[in-house]
Amino acid sequence: MKTMTCRQLGGPCDLELSAETADEIIKAQDRHLREAARHGDKAHEPAHEEMKGRWKHPVKAMGWYRGVKKTFAQLA
Repeated sequence: MKTMTCRQLGGPCDLELSAETADEIIKAQDRHLREAARHGDKAHEPAHEEMKGRWKHPVKAMGWYRGVKKTFAQLA
């Protein structure tokens, strides 16, 4: 199990998210952003919008995805 923060994944806060794989941690971040935005958290809205449109720009999205996977792999 590895842990990354919302901020490490491009969000605005230091909430710790834990998962076994990089894909699972990305899904946890997506859920966190959706929940925060649904509850009116203005600080999370830009990251939530970015998440919703992530794959509209596949080259940029793949760079982000590869970066998360690399960071996750380097965690102890």
